[in-house]
Amino acid sequence: MKTVKVFGPGCNRCETTVQLVKDAAARLGIDVDVEKVTDAKSIAMAGVMSTPGISVDGKLVHAGGLPDVVKLENWLAA
Repeated sequence: MKTVKVFGPGCNRCETTVQLVKDAAARLGIDVDVEKVTDAKSIAMAGVMSTPGISVDGKLVHAGGLPDVVKLENWLAA
């Protein structure tokens, strides 16, 4: 199971990012545990300077804006 964290204050883009992660995982048949991180201090400590940010298994893979679906699938499949 992959652990995915979506960093952001809970805005529409952050909620959309959570759904994109879940949809991509379903398409790939991958089990994911998606955690939303909304605490500003935790977001900064993760190195996210622009939200939404995404980490997969502890590695920050994206920050700022909605992720590209193909890249998202590659991050989850790796």
